[in-house]
Amino acid sequence: MGDTLEFNEIYQEIKGSWNDGRLRFSKQNVVYKSSKTGKVDSIPAGELNLAQWRRVCLGHGIKLGTSTGLIYKYDGFRDTDFEKISEFFKANYKVELTEKDMCVKGWNWGTAKFSGPLLSFDVNDNTAFEVPLSNVSQCATGKNEVTLEFHQNDDTEVSLMEVRFYVPPSQSDERQDPVEAFAQSVLSKADVIQATGDAVCIFKELQCLTPRGRYDIRIYPTFLHLHGKTFDYKIPYTTVLRLFLLPHKDQRQMFFVISLDPPIKQGQTRYHFLILLFSKEEDINLTLNMSEDDVERRFEGKLSKNMSGSLYEMVSRVMKALVNRKITVPGNFQGHSGAQCITCSYKASSGLLYPLERGFIYVHKPPVHLRFEEISCVNFARGTTTTRSFDFEIETKQGNQYTFSSIEREEYGKLFDFVNAKKLNIKNRGFKEGMKGKIDEYSDSDDDQHDAYLERMKAEGKIREEGNDSDESDAESDESFNPGEEDDDIAEEYDSNASASDSSEDGDDSEDEGTKKKKKAKKAKVVKEKKERKPRKEKKQKDAGGPKRPMSAYMLWLNSSRERIKSENPGISITEISKKAGEMWRQLGKDEKEEWETKAGEAKREYDKAKREYKESGGGSSSASKKDSKKSGGKKEEKKRKSAGGNKDKERGGGTDSFKSREFIESSEESSSDSDRKSKSKRKKEESDEEEEEAMSTPEEESD
Repeated sequence: MGDTLEFNEIYQEIKGSWNDGRLRFSKQNVVYKSSKTGKVDSIPAGELNLAQWRRVCLGHGIKLGTSTGLIYKYDGFRDTDFEKISEFFKANYKVELTEKDMCVKGWNWGTAKFSGPLLSFDVNDNTAFEVPLSNVSQCATGKNEVTLEFHQNDDTEVSLMEVRFYVPPSQSDERQDPVEAFAQSVLSKADVIQATGDAVCIFKELQCLTPRGRYDIRIYPTFLHLHGKTFDYKIPYTTVLRLFLLPHKDQRQMFFVISLDPPIKQGQTRYHFLILLFSKEEDINLTLNMSEDDVERRFEGKLSKNMSGSLYEMVSRVMKALVNRKITVPGNFQGHSGAQCITCSYKASSGLLYPLERGFIYVHKPPVHLRFEEISCVNFARGTTTTRSFDFEIETKQGNQYTFSSIEREEYGKLFDFVNAKKLNIKNRGFKEGMKGKIDEYSDSDDDQHDAYLERMKAEGKIREEGNDSDESDAESDESFNPGEEDDDIAEEYDSNASASDSSEDGDDSEDEGTKKKKKAKKAKVVKEKKERKPRKEKKQKDAGGPKRPMSAYMLWLNSSRERIKSENPGISITEISKKAGEMWRQLGKDEKEEWETKAGEAKREYDKAKREYKESGGGSSSASKKDSKKSGGKKEEKKRKSAGGNKDKERGGGTDSFKSREFIESSEESSSDSDRKSKSKRKKEESDEEEEEAMSTPEEESD
């Protein structure tokens, strides 16, 4: 038998959710690493004093107990694993692996036993179920009744909210209430935060990015208390996974990031990260609310009673001592500008991406931490908006994809070298100049490899050059057409030339106007040259009576797979469905795609046949006649507009090339009306004289 035993896909129950991971038994310790969070539980071999083999829902499980009172349970073993694990425990741990039967009768009457952090409900000396008291969030008592409420886990589909126990009255000891005794036993091990005693230290008005605001941070021995103007958060140190201290790109500020699991909650919002922002220039003198002997005994030299220094150093130092976890800082990576981070965007928000020694972390909205061991592959993609930037895509083993966009092109080489040095799988790997020797052993066997990102850049540059050439040719054709040249000799309204020509035509009016004050000549209006608009392309009319176009192979597959995608990803949006479907379609094999392509080909042939029959039966002629009528109607309207415009020009120019101003038109009308009145009065006088002569002559003739 070897020195170690290793098992994959071993499950650990955390607040009602099964998390898978890897379990290793060695001579020195038992180590379990969660695949989801990367958290490591290590049990020294000398502390093991209990080992039970049990039949559980996920096959078989092991329950381990330590001399310090801690209980660990791991499920997912096979029946054949019992013998080799039992022999390994006897040889290395001097502990016998015993088989323990569970009660499956379904009885609800039994005995409650408190053993360390577990509440065991036994029926006939066999355990029916166990309740980890660390999952209890509240304990309430009633008459002969105790109610346990549990912390909720967002990862579980079904959650246990509460359990009620009926505690019968005891006849033996009347001095102690059995209900209160039961509740005190639960609360002694439950994860119920009670702010008893004074805080170790308090940091006033610290700037928080998530959750946003300014908070007073009170450090207690077992939990962290964030006190703000609106909200309060109590964070147990057991929920802290990692600590990060990250320098800002401006080299004047620092991020202090606390990773939490489970996250803190505010309504429907979950905060998996607590991010504090500090200025490097801000200093503080800190005094712990403990005696020097207590500080020395509790923190073993990590902290002292009186400390001074930068604010971010004091906060990180205190948190490291209380949480007992290492602080992660950026490694040897340096970007193009010399900073240890890269400016990019994630989900339409700008932020900073830090390449670490064992992962990536993005700050700050929303924060993302990705470990190398959970990354399936990375991809360097062309930027969607400009050629000066590119996208960095990370795909995890769980199938999630994270796209960090708008990264400057100068950062490409540094980031590529970093990813390659960490031996991450690059999806579109290509040979970079001067990098052949380094990446040869990780690349494919094909000789004609190339840098996909560089080729995309070149292709886009060619397309852009062709587009610029076509734009220049269009501009030249526009400049050669000047619509204002024909009407340049026409004087504009209120023009000085027009008034001079008018005054020479009518002498009487010019003499009258000479006695009046001269009006200031107004500037001629500048006629802007209008460029000719390109004719719009006629929109293709859709024939409502014609056959419907066939769907492509991808659309046929999508219609059949849409419900399956929805069921596998509950709550997924429409855009995420199309994105997920595109990824699944690209991953399909040739044989599976060929099935849908044949269906699409059959649909296309049926469509062509139906279209021919539709045209032979006279379909589509009505739509063509409508188009012709629209065209003829449009031409008639154009002719009307032209004729109307011509008439206006004639009225304006009076049928001559010269243009008459408004003053001339008014004065000419007045003069013409005066002359008409004079001629009418002359005619009336002549007619009256003739009548008088006739009247004088008639009586003379009568007398004769």
